[in-house]
Amino acid sequence: MKRLTVVLILVLTCSCTSAQPAVPSAPPVCYNVRDFGAIGDGKTLDSPAINRTIEACAQAGGGTVYLPPGTYVSGSIRLKSNLHLWLAMGAVILGAPQELNAYDLPEPFGGIAYQDGGHTYFHNSLLWGEDLTNVVISGPGRINGGGLTRKDKEVGEGSIGLGDKTIALKRCRQVIIQDLTIFHGGHFAILATGCQNMTIDNVVIDTDRDGINLDCCRSVTVSNCRINAPNDDGLCPKSSFALGRAVITEDITIVNCQLSGFEEGTLLDGTMKPSKNKNGRIKFGTESNGGFRNITIASCTFRGCRGLALEEVDGGIMENISITNLTMMDVDDYPIYITLGRRNRGPDSTTIGTVRNILIANIIATGIDSMSGIHITGLPGKPVEDVRLQNVWLTFKGGGSRADADRVPAELDRGYPEPRRIGTTPGYGLFARHVKGLELSDIRLRWEREDLRPGLACVDVDGLTIDHCSVQAARGVTPARFEQIRGLAIRNSPGLE
Repeated sequence: MKRLTVVLILVLTCSCTSAQPAVPSAPPVCYNVRDFGAIGDGKTLDSPAINRTIEACAQAGGGTVYLPPGTYVSGSIRLKSNLHLWLAMGAVILGAPQELNAYDLPEPFGGIAYQDGGHTYFHNSLLWGEDLTNVVISGPGRINGGGLTRKDKEVGEGSIGLGDKTIALKRCRQVIIQDLTIFHGGHFAILATGCQNMTIDNVVIDTDRDGINLDCCRSVTVSNCRINAPNDDGLCPKSSFALGRAVITEDITIVNCQLSGFEEGTLLDGTMKPSKNKNGRIKFGTESNGGFRNITIASCTFRGCRGLALEEVDGGIMENISITNLTMMDVDDYPIYITLGRRNRGPDSTTIGTVRNILIANIIATGIDSMSGIHITGLPGKPVEDVRLQNVWLTFKGGGSRADADRVPAELDRGYPEPRRIGTTPGYGLFARHVKGLELSDIRLRWEREDLRPGLACVDVDGLTIDHCSVQAARGVTPARFEQIRGLAIRNSPGLE
């Protein structure tokens, strides 16, 4: 028994090496930030010491930089290749107040910045890396954005050096972000641009703007994450012009994640208070110069937020998208939104994008806002192509009027692609316009309060197949309205046939 006690004491007191997984060939080299001058008292600016530690680690060829328990006030932390940044339980990296001028200056950007400043500059972040290979940020500790700004004021008079992102990575490969908690993440909690072979797993984010943005990325897996973002998007594949050219975002897997739009901080404290804006969704776009291809989303939950948005508006291509097994509660605005526009925020102002080959299956959503249901909208002469909705059960708050049923929503055209610009839709369950090849299979639409709109409103659809579709309708209201439909087939759908 005495020998066992000694062994346990040795294991528990070896704070750095015991935190790492075993390596068969050799244990990882560990650099403790306290040995390089970090204090961790919540008052001292510790980022200079952390950067010295990372530099020493890099000079030695790589290893683990260890943050023991403590609160480390930090400005910009410059990541290096072959680095494992490990935050122990009780370790907190706290974003320094802006008045300390502790964040790096935004780097020069050549050419025209078609995207906003948040996507243009990376160095003015709490943790940043550029052109790196083999980077791991992990551990049960926490990153608190603290003094980071959530505004787009990275450049301009009085704003140089304003820190605005928690983790920003540009053109990096073999990246793992795992087991962290990020609170109050600034403009972006995690922004990855032009990154490949990246894993984000078991990360909790409770923030007041974007959670995770994957911009111009390839071969990325996001799994087991809980993201609360009441004022902006929770998990957002994008394809901006931040690399100076159009780059497609592709080969992305998003699985087993939870999205929400509660008041900031109330996911972490467990109170889950409803917010005013209720954003927090999964959204493709709006930046979409290169587009999106070969993306899978599966087994995710949404609560107290908007639903799923697929927006291709900057001339790129969106194709081969598979989305399955989603549940949603208390959905603001809409559960599913697929749209093609021609905002074209980039050097190509004429090319219209393409949206095709989208499968959305096994969706249950309740408490859906009365404004709209499912949107699938293309452009006149440029339809969304080949969309299949299968096994979708939706319950709406209802309350739509006959005047709502008679509305003709404006075309999206060059406008910002948000459903609120379109307004209340004439069908409470689904509004489809300018679509080629739309299949609705095993669809159930219900409302809580009587709604005087039809469940389905379809306009300019070439090839519409409806099978096993059940639509609740008020007395005297037709369950579906069809205009300019070519190739209509309805089967096993009482009331629609």
